[in-house]
Amino acid sequence: MNAHAVHAQSPQREALAALNDETLKAALSRMHVIRKFEEVAEASYMRGLVHGTMHLSIGQEASAVGAIFALRADDYILSTHRGHGHCIAKGADPARMLAEFFGKETGYCRGRGGSMHIADIEGGNLGANGIVAGGLPIAVGVGMSIKAQALDRVCMVFFGDGAANEGAFHESLNLASIWKLPVVFVCENNQYGMSMDIANAMAVANVADRAAAYAMPGTVVDGNDLPAVVAAARACVTRARSGGGPSLLECKTYRLRGHSKSDRNLYRTKDEIEAWRQRDPIARLETEALAYGRLTDTEVATIAKDAQTTLERALEFAKASPDPDPAELLRDVYA
Repeated sequence: MNAHAVHAQSPQREALAALNDETLKAALSRMHVIRKFEEVAEASYMRGLVHGTMHLSIGQEASAVGAIFALRADDYILSTHRGHGHCIAKGADPARMLAEFFGKETGYCRGRGGSMHIADIEGGNLGANGIVAGGLPIAVGVGMSIKAQALDRVCMVFFGDGAANEGAFHESLNLASIWKLPVVFVCENNQYGMSMDIANAMAVANVADRAAAYAMPGTVVDGNDLPAVVAAARACVTRARSGGGPSLLECKTYRLRGHSKSDRNLYRTKDEIEAWRQRDPIARLETEALAYGRLTDTEVATIAKDAQTTLERALEFAKASPDPDPAELLRDVYA
């Protein structure tokens, strides 16, 4: 049986076939850069180079990259406290992101924002938010602005399963649907709101099941399957851009690290974590791309090596960057 016959029989293979070679390589590259970025950030934290805390998305790379690959460069995103992957997927420079981590003047927010508040306005990333569900009402405002200006753009907002139980979630989806705003709501359901298993926090099986209450499509997708995420996100984005209104896309995924660096991870078993590790989205995409002849072993190795080099240079840049001038403390602060 040839590859084309397999594609025709398998929805997963069809989704992979829908990505051209350039897109496939770019997606895998960004997933590797996100993984390397967070590994470097974690190591820097352990060495005392980064202060405060951070929330890593290792294991969730496919949902961030897949969803954002459905957008255009001039579209907008809003992110969360676990938003490094979203930022990189939208095209941010890892060097400036690391500089922000280190509190340096060359960071995206000139060292004032840190891990949870990176924004890349020129790249269409309107910012991460440390408040659970805090980005959802902002996305509604962005959608209103897009519609009022008759812009051909879409706003995609990311949030976790914990945010789906906040009042802002319900209010935002309701208003976006009433006004048919060009907003795509993307829930990265990594199974836990901090240490709370989602099964103990929701009466329905899926966050996307709630979409029916707001007369919008609700789609559940395997968040570790990049081609499937791209396909589902494209449908949502097409609906939003054409004036059809918002959609709710739920990506089932898993964070392999704890909620934050202070999380001792006592509420999950090693077996559970290992089971999800076997579903690693990067390894999965590489395996599929190799099996169907879309990439060669050399290309896969080169992509991983280039990501490593990118982050080594980014780390050097961040370390060498100047600290903010204390005399500039009140710059960009408004009252």
